[in-house]
Amino acid sequence: MDKWRDKMNPVSVKELVVKFDKSIILDKLSIELKEGEIVGLIGPSGAGKSTFINSLLGMQAVNSGKIEIFNTEIPNRKMMSKIGFMAQSDALFDELTGQQNLEFFASLQGISHQNFLTELSKTAKTVNLTTDLGKKLSNYSGGMKRRLSLAIALQTDAPLLLLDEPTVGIDPELRQKIWEELRAQASLGKTILMTTHVMDEAERCDKVLLLRQGHFVAQGSPSEIKEKYNSTSIEEAFIKAGEELESEDLL
Repeated sequence: MDKWRDKMNPVSVKELVVKFDKSIILDKLSIELKEGEIVGLIGPSGAGKSTFINSLLGMQAVNSGKIEIFNTEIPNRKMMSKIGFMAQSDALFDELTGQQNLEFFASLQGISHQNFLTELSKTAKTVNLTTDLGKKLSNYSGGMKRRLSLAIALQTDAPLLLLDEPTVGIDPELRQKIWEELRAQASLGKTILMTTHVMDEAERCDKVLLLRQGHFVAQGSPSEIKEKYNSTSIEEAFIKAGEELESEDLL
């Protein structure tokens, strides 16, 4: 992991602003993500979570502000090899098998064929697709496609993982297994940013970002956020944060 280490944090966002037409979606967001952290980004639908992820990838035009990944300003195509990405919508090929999809994306990610074959068994086992790799995706359920998308992100040795709703539609037993793998990845020094609607998953993160109305209304460890809002859970803190914003809007 030494090749990834740097004096700067893996992700630095300063005063990020994104507008759609005249509507402000992200309003002067700033955050530093550290090496080896699992960061949960939570917020209601339409809060801008996917827009934030896409901005980090350089896939979303920004109006102002600065994004740096490993000291390189985004957008920059060369940085894509350092990012493992799982999109919310599955960009997979139905006419290919699960293994062929994995192999195709491995080639795009710069993974050698030998390394791909070496890691294939572990990757498939992590997302419980071992017996389904030979099936065409046209025969996969929605949940199976989500698991394959996660496998594509996990198979890379990228130091930064951006995961948009990685465990949606996945049963509790497999979700636990995936969390074990995410922890293993973080222990290697990888930085993981994941969006989630599942509040108990936010409790498992090292840091939580509460995104509402284009702002990070709170950021910190789960215990720090619960203390800030005098709450017993992240879900309760999230609700209180929303109530505070609504009260401010009425003033």
